[in-house]
Amino acid sequence: MAGIEMNPSAVVDDVFYALSNATRRQVLEQLFSGPATVSELAAPFDMKLPSFVQHLAVLEQSCLVKSTKQGRVRTYEIAPERFKAAEDWLAERRQLWEARLDRFDTYVQQLKEKEPQA
Repeated sequence: MAGIEMNPSAVVDDVFYALSNATRRQVLEQLFSGPATVSELAAPFDMKLPSFVQHLAVLEQSCLVKSTKQGRVRTYEIAPERFKAAEDWLAERRQLWEARLDRFDTYVQQLKEKEPQA
């Protein structure tokens, strides 16, 4: 969605939707090694090219990858900016749960201190 500002929640939704599929995650793993053409990316998968290209479209629509076309060859590469949205969302959840667990730990310690010694 280049040029269109999306609300942060929609961005995170798009990223997690794209990451929800094993094929797309494997494509991203391939692309972490560097740019690759559609045929290079499709080679390890046992699926028809049109079906595979739909996975690439989801990744590109979520802005996790970007593509360039030179002649008839389309090359994809990682677009790291959107991964930050998922990372930030997860970090917020981690902070929330760590705070909750710290409060729970404090509560348990207080209960232990109140217990009569046997």
